[in-house]
Parts: sequence; C-alpha cells; structure tokens
Amino acid sequence: MTNHAPTGNPSGPSRTLRCGAVGVGRMGRHHARVYADLPDVELVGVHDADQDRCEDIAELHGCPAMHDMTALIDAGVEAVSIAVPTTHHQRVAEPFLKAGVACLIEKPLSHDAQSALAIKELAEANDSLLMVGHIERFNPIMRALRKATEDGPEIVPRFIEVRRVSPMTFRSVDIGVVMDMMIHDLDVVLMLMDGQEPDEIQASGVAVITEHEDICNVRLTFHRPQGHCVANITASRLALKTERVTRITGENAYIKIDYAAKTGTMIRRTANEIQMREVHAQLRAGVDLTDLDWKDLVNIEELEVDESEPIVEEVRSFVDAVRSGTKPEIDAEAGFANVRTAERIVRAIQEFMKTGLSEEPV
Repeated sequence: MTNHAPTGNPSGPSRTLRCGAVGVGRMGRHHARVYADLPDVELVGVHDADQDRCEDIAELHGCPAMHDMTALIDAGVEAVSIAVPTTHHQRVAEPFLKAGVACLIEKPLSHDAQSALAIKELAEANDSLLMVGHIERFNPIMRALRKATEDGPEIVPRFIEVRRVSPMTFRSVDIGVVMDMMIHDLDVVLMLMDGQEPDEIQASGVAVITEHEDICNVRLTFHRPQGHCVANITASRLALKTERVTRITGENAYIKIDYAAKTGTMIRRTANEIQMREVHAQLRAGVDLTDLDWKDLVNIEELEVDESEPIVEEVRSFVDAVRSGTKPEIDAEAGFANVRTAERIVRAIQEFMKTGLSEEPV
C-alpha cells in the first residue's frame, strides 16, 4: 500500500490530480461524473459494493472498476469521494486517511459524534485533508447570498426560520429525519453562527413510518457576543409537497432563501436615522401614515442566481483545496460540530417523548 505525502501541491495547481470515487450510487455516481469531466483531473477508478453498478459507472467514464477499494490507493489516488452509507464512513475512510489521501465524505460526516470525532482525529493525525459534502453550501442561492452581502453592512442574525419538508422516498430510513434532512440546515445555521454550536436546544419529534423520528421541530438558542440568536427548524419527510425555505431576520436586513426554486430576496433598511426618527415621532403622535409606502424606507433586492450545478461546485472546491493545501470549505471540525448538534437534537427528542419535556437535559 502506497504511503502518500501530506495533502498539498507544491508543484503548482495545473498538474493532473488523480481522483477516485468510493460508492457510486445515488450521490457517488455524480462525484465520478464530475471528476471525469473536470480539467486537470484523472478519474483513476471507482469502487462500489454492487459489482454490476461499479462496472457500469466505470465503463461510462472509461476507468477501471476496482473490486477492492484499497486498489485505489495502490493505483496512486490522491483524492477520493466517499459516498457509502453513513454507518460505513469511518471504516471506509480509515485506510485512505492513513495513506494521506484527501477525502471528500458525503454528509453527514458519520452517524454519531463519537465516530465523527474519530474520523476527524484520524485525518489530523495523518495530516490528511478532509472535507464534508454538505452540498447546500454550494447551492447557487447560497453563493448569491454571499455575493450580495460582501460589500454591504454586516448582517447579524437574530432569528432564523427554516422549513425543509418533502414526501417520503424510503431512502435513508436507517436514520431519522434529523440526520437525513435537517443536517443540511444545521450546517448552514452553524456557518451563520461562525461555527458556534447552540447553547440551548428544545426539540420535539414523532416517528410515524420508520423507527426513527420522521418529523422534527427544534429551537436552537445561541448566546453570542454580538447578541442572542434563535433558530427554529422544521424537518419532515412525510409532507405532501417539497419545500426548502430559510428566512433570516437580522440587524439591517431580512433575507428569504428558497433552495428549491433557486430564488432569494434581501430587504435592507435604507432610511436614514433622521427620517426614521421622524416616522417614529409621527407614529407616537398618532399621525395617519396610511399614504406612506413602507417600501420607501427599505431596499428590496432580488438575489442574482447563477445556473451552476451544486455538486460540480462542491467537487471543484474540494479539488482546489487539495491542490493548494488550504482549508476546505467544510472541514472536519465543521462536519463534527454538525453531527454533534444533530445528536443533541435527537437526544432532546427522545427525552421529550419519554417525559414530555422538550428541553435538552443539562
């Protein structure tokens, strides 16, 4: 088994990077496709427990089908995507991380915090780059939001409301809706909180079809130097329609993001302090302001959304981090924090169902 040097590329960003894909099912096949299409990237091979599927994907992209995943290491792979069932993440990632191979592990990092921590520590011990595939970070609407807020005043979130619901697909039924669906939004919320995990968690959930919670509502409270923030997140895989909407109310702005429709709206307060004081004084004095259009006091901006495919942007970001040796977009620390927060939510749900108390035990 080949032992690789620490991740990074001192010879420059233009050389061909040797990549592989482990698990080429529903998500992994897209990783293989992107590697095969990216310039200066060679898809060295693919591996999947389903031999027929592995050979089909390999033939599609003109690369070898590896019937032993460690054959990828022997073939000199420098970076791999791991898109196997979550409970197998640690077992599959271990030989690659020990060999110094950079890993892009599909979300969540693992099925529980203990295993996620073990993966994180394994990457650190072997100086191996690790990125977690929380794909919503690469949704065009999130990129549009970042672009729109780069030059304006800082938006300090005070209240975040998230709704992610869809019909049951009977995929990922080995885990609950928190790890299956809500984990996407936990990643975004924790990112908005600069990586800080919630100080308080209140949660309720119901298991209807599976043995795990299929519906969940959680209230996360963050105590921050900039002021408190509350995030209210609802996730359900038993809805009649699909809805993925996030609303952020902050100082200086309100933002609505519709992931499915790829649309977003930002409302900034534009009235100056003198004008606002005049309006407040008139309101206190009982002046009839029905002719005043409130939209004259704010700026309503539709976010400009591009057509880039999220999985392409995700894999490209991973490849760029491997080449440059820089910190990836969602590193092991962020992935671990997401899993630990999700685990705390599940524990709070269990306490709620047992005792009727929704607050997470101290």
